[in-house]
Amino acid sequence: MAHLQGRRVLRSSRGIWPALAAPGLIWLLLFFVAPMYVVLCIVFGRLDPIFRTAVPVWNPLQWDPSQFMYVINRIVGPDGVFGPALLRTAVFVLTASALCLLIAFPVAYYVARLSGKRKGLLLTLLIAPFWISYMMRMFAWVNLLQDDGLVNRVLSLGGLFTPDVNWLTGQPVVVILGLVYGYVPYMILPLYAGLDRLSQPMMEASRDLGADRVSSFWRVTLPLSRPTVVAALLLTCLPMLGDYFTSDMLSASPKTAMVGNLINDSVLTPGQTGQAGAFVMLVFLAALLPMLYYIRVTGRRSEVAS
Repeated sequence: MAHLQGRRVLRSSRGIWPALAAPGLIWLLLFFVAPMYVVLCIVFGRLDPIFRTAVPVWNPLQWDPSQFMYVINRIVGPDGVFGPALLRTAVFVLTASALCLLIAFPVAYYVARLSGKRKGLLLTLLIAPFWISYMMRMFAWVNLLQDDGLVNRVLSLGGLFTPDVNWLTGQPVVVILGLVYGYVPYMILPLYAGLDRLSQPMMEASRDLGADRVSSFWRVTLPLSRPTVVAALLLTCLPMLGDYFTSDMLSASPKTAMVGNLINDSVLTPGQTGQAGAFVMLVFLAALLPMLYYIRVTGRRSEVAS
């Protein structure tokens, strides 16, 4: 009798889980898979010769790869005008992500493991940047970095010097620091969430076995937090790959143009919507590799835990 009841419970639970997953699957189909297919239909579609507008082709058997190959040839071919922007995007994103990690990990570790009764206050301060729009925060930096802004005033030491630094005229360092400033809150919060869930008994066991704080951190805390670090990097890198607003606000120069700027310019230019879609597909493929690595890391962790 107990065996039959167990089978009934198992059958009923098998029906519950697909029902619970259905809303998420429908959401992904409507707002991810379907828009991605529309992008593909535009990329491999055709161009209206009169109105210079993109005409999507819905049948994959009739797709035309000419627009996609045009973008590829302008990246790696002899006329590689888009190549520097893609390489610049990779350098900017990797550098900014590394700086975000260097800033965010100590902050998140302190709040999660060492803040004690001040944890609530510190969490409020960490969430505070999200109350102000990204655009307004960039506007603040524009005012600070103008020729007569506060930064140059500080460098002049009260008028003793005349700093000849034009911060807003295509300085790569300014764009990278702007990305760090804009996206570091997105890295702190997931790092805090992961570090706060680390197994306290396991870390205490390392201390009981004679490890000091530094050794315990490198041998226990850091390996356990690796999936959290990868997730935080993904949550930071992926928006950076398509970012164009930071470069426009803090530079507005072709010398610091990123792939997001190429997408934005292509969308605003008549007849280049298909090229913008090609750039979107390239960004998606570049973002797919670290996502697969994250799935692999978390899968290994689940196997070890089981």
